[in-house]
Amino acid sequence: MLPNRMNLTRSTEEQLKKLKQYTGIAPNVSSRIAFFRSIESGFTYSPAESIETETKLDGSLVLDKVTWMGETQLVSEQLLKLKYPTLEGRSLMSAWAAHVEDGIASVRNHKTTLNFCDQL
Repeated sequence: MLPNRMNLTRSTEEQLKKLKQYTGIAPNVSSRIAFFRSIESGFTYSPAESIETETKLDGSLVLDKVTWMGETQLVSEQLLKLKYPTLEGRSLMSAWAAHVEDGIASVRNHKTTLNFCDQL
C-alpha cells in the first residue's frame, strides 16, 4: 500500500497551485481529478530501472494520503495495485505521482471554475 506521507514533483505541485489560484480548487482535490483522468486515458507508469533515473518527488507539499485522496483513497489504492501488482511503498507512490503529473496536463490551463467543470 501507499505510504502515509506523500508528495509530488515540484513542477506538478506548482501546476496544482496555479490551478488553485485560477479556480479556487484545492491541490488535493485537483490531484484526485488528475489521477483519475490519467487512469482513464490509459497512461502507464514505467518504474525506473535504477535509482539515478527515478523521478525525484521533491515537492514541498507533503500531505498524508487521507488528505491527498479523501474519499477516493480505497479506490485509488486498489486501481494502483491492479495496474502495478509488483510495486509497493515508495515505488507505488511514484506511480501515483506520475499519474497525477500526466493527468494535470489536461486540466492545468483552465482559468475559471466554470471552464474547469465544463471540461470534466
